[in-house]
Amino acid sequence: MRIKGLIIFLVVLLQSVISYAQQTDSTAAAQPDSLPRRRVYVRPSAAALLLDSVAHAEQARQQFVSDSLSMVYVKTPDTLRRNLFLDSMFKAYLYKGNNGFLTRPGGTKKGILREGSGRRTRDQWVIVIITALLVYMSLLNRIMSKDISNVLQAFYNNRILSQVSKEENLLNSWTFVGLFLLFGLTFGLFLYQLTAYFEIYYRISGIQLFLSFALLIIVLFALKLFVLRFIGFVFNVNRLVGEYISILYLTYFNITFVFLPVSLCISLLAASYIPYVLVVALLLVVVIFIWQYLRSSVNIISSFRFHKFYLFTYLCALEICPILILVKALKS
Repeated sequence: MRIKGLIIFLVVLLQSVISYAQQTDSTAAAQPDSLPRRRVYVRPSAAALLLDSVAHAEQARQQFVSDSLSMVYVKTPDTLRRNLFLDSMFKAYLYKGNNGFLTRPGGTKKGILREGSGRRTRDQWVIVIITALLVYMSLLNRIMSKDISNVLQAFYNNRILSQVSKEENLLNSWTFVGLFLLFGLTFGLFLYQLTAYFEIYYRISGIQLFLSFALLIIVLFALKLFVLRFIGFVFNVNRLVGEYISILYLTYFNITFVFLPVSLCISLLAASYIPYVLVVALLLVVVIFIWQYLRSSVNIISSFRFHKFYLFTYLCALEICPILILVKALKS
């Protein structure tokens, strides 16, 4: 009986311990730990401290460089500070020389290295037009050699001039039409070359501008001859006007034989020689005009007595004024 009672006592005690342990575990799980946890500090090593110092130094250097670069664009640069980049560029590429002559570093005094300049090209069709005009003039000389010879000789021979003025057969022949067309084309080409040389530009260019100049010259001078004929008819001085018109178209045709070689020289010679060619051409044209107008004035004054103011008015209205208008139109 005693053994059974001891066993029962042990079993009850074991159950009580087990129930108490379960109750304690549930209470601990339900309530969080109120005690603070201890933090564990690990002391860094010397290598880690060195790397951190290097990183901080690099970051400070970058900040310093960025601040200094930003100050360059804010503050005025120091004038006493040497610019090493410019010094290196001057040392490598600056031209130096003696006696005012520039020589490239490392080169000789007789070097062929020079400063270049752009080459201005000319229109290729101009030489084709000049060749066509030369062929056209040769055909006129071949077919109408007698009339062409009279035009040239009338410039200095008064007898032939008076014969041409009295007969007036040249004005009504195909020779006049051929030479007048040659005059218009040659003078138009000369004007086109002048505009190209002085770099005067219009809305049209090229061969269209050349044809426009030629057509304008032909129309203007034909209109001038028509106005002179009308004046002679109104004032009943047809013979006087006929002689003057003969002198005019002989002057124009002689000028044609000047402008054609001048245009050829302008198209073939270098640009540096063109001013000399223009001066020579201007002198020849002035001589031709003065010579022809002196001859015409002497013939008119000797034949008809009138006030000299009328001659001056005519020269200003129909000779000088159209030339000035043409020059003004070309410049605008």
